[in-house]
Amino acid sequence: MSANNKIRKGWVPVALTVAVACALTACKKDEQAATGPQAAQQAAPAPTPETVVAASVSAMGVDQLRDAANTAYNDNRLYAPAGNNAMEYYLALRDKQPGDAGASSALSDLLPMAVIATEQSIAREDFEEASRLLALIGKADPNHPALGRLKASVASGEARLKQQAETQKLTAEEEAKRKADQLKKREEDQRRQQEQQRQQVQQQEQTQREAAQREAAQREAAQREEAQREAAQREAAQRQQAAAPTPAPAAARPAAPSTELRPISQPGPKYPPAAQRAGATATVQVEFTVGTDGSITSARVVSSDGTRQFQREFEREALNAVKRWRFQPIGQATTSRRTIAFEQ
Repeated sequence: MSANNKIRKGWVPVALTVAVACALTACKKDEQAATGPQAAQQAAPAPTPETVVAASVSAMGVDQLRDAANTAYNDNRLYAPAGNNAMEYYLALRDKQPGDAGASSALSDLLPMAVIATEQSIAREDFEEASRLLALIGKADPNHPALGRLKASVASGEARLKQQAETQKLTAEEEAKRKADQLKKREEDQRRQQEQQRQQVQQQEQTQREAAQREAAQREAAQREEAQREAAQREAAQRQQAAAPTPAPAAARPAAPSTELRPISQPGPKYPPAAQRAGATATVQVEFTVGTDGSITSARVVSSDGTRQFQREFEREALNAVKRWRFQPIGQATTSRRTIAFEQ
């Protein structure tokens, strides 16, 4: 056998080995491509009401959740981004404190906006975001009337999208572009809705300020009228006293009926629950009239000072408390004023 034949025969096993190695490498690459990030993303389970709140949020304490929820609400992070939005913070707070009225009230206010955001996600075929929002709604209110309709829309949309993908055989570049367009549209919708919410909040605050200014002006006008009426009564009494003849001295006169107020029962006011939870305080000055039998015949608020948000509740509870007061019988009806403080 020649030397060249020996060399060629010696290369056969080497070539076979290289070919097998290349085939195995190609198969491995195909398997990696099939099980890459896109396949992992498709296999990832959709959020559920039990898993939609991020683990990092659930691990926070009560005070941390309340502060984070308030910050997210004020920053208009109402339901997005995932893991850092007001709905998740309030849901975790409600899980830790089921009786927290503030968390329940905030979730009730946020639910309509979450429903609108879900409908917008479905319209732009962003079913991943729609499923996350549906899980938030389901955890906040499992019996929400829109849940069934929205779930059906997501299911039919996903089926339609899957059929389209199978028909069109989208390339990886086209799918990435579609996802990017979805994300951009999602962010635009969220910014638009959050801006509308911010404007609504500003309008509500302006309306509340104007109402408070009108009430303050009305109270000031009533106080001025009361002061003028009292001044006129004093002047009339002084004129009448000056015009009356000096009575002849008498041996003895019966003592004038007593008008000194001697309290029998003065129960304190009830602290408004919402104001107490918020740490709000106030002082309310009340004017009241005591009848001859010692009961309160009339009462009104003269002035109040404190947290404006709960001003009406403080005034109402102060009046309710004063109306329950009782004094010893007196010779004639007497009007007086007292200041009631609401302090924690």
